[in-house]
Amino acid sequence: MPDEFHDFQPQLLRETCQPPNYPREEMFIATNLNVYYNSLHYLWHKRPDWFLVLDVTPAEKQEDLRWNYVVWQEGRAPFLVVELLSPGTEAEDLGQTLRSANKPPTKWQAYEQYMRIPYYVVFDRYEKQLHVFQLIATQYQPVELSEPKFWIPKLELGLGVWQGKYQQTEGLWLRWYDRAGNWIPTSAERAEQERQRAEQERQRAEQKRQRAEQEHQRAERLAEKLRTLGINPDDL
Repeated sequence: MPDEFHDFQPQLLRETCQPPNYPREEMFIATNLNVYYNSLHYLWHKRPDWFLVLDVTPAEKQEDLRWNYVVWQEGRAPFLVVELLSPGTEAEDLGQTLRSANKPPTKWQAYEQYMRIPYYVVFDRYEKQLHVFQLIATQYQPVELSEPKFWIPKLELGLGVWQGKYQQTEGLWLRWYDRAGNWIPTSAERAEQERQRAEQERQRAEQKRQRAEQEHQRAERLAEKLRTLGINPDDL
């Protein structure tokens, strides 16, 4: 059964998915939404934990929000799918199950052979592993990772595992990073960064005011000393 992690993690992926070359109005992002992928078997569907479609416009009005995603109607299959591995879904998520007779394709088959999704990502927070599969020709090939992160040239973004606190919860999270290797900030992180910048500006302004006050006090002391010597500082 989905837990709180399956609620929080997709939120973080959505918040930080900010490709510099794809504005929001040219991307469709969804969580736990049925994806129907074969018009000849229109009931066949999969329900990814998170997926991204490029060059598809999200709904602008509430009444237009999608009930599901129908590939043959949209004209675009997902570009990237993320599955959050649970102990009971490991075999299916990693393509280790076989299709049963008279049953729809497995998740792996649907992503690889029917929708031909370029990137398939499986995040295992229990074993602290990130699995990335890239569609090469007609088959998924595992991407060799020297560290738990990988770069996607078309998005000009990378996806990696981050240790930190999200939604007040410390742990390992999957999130996006930019070309410089910086994690894309969430709205809360941007607000905190802005608060810190404002505080730094306030401190700099206060330091400048204090320096000016000190200079003024030194000038006043010098002027007073000159007056005691019978010298009018205004005449200097």
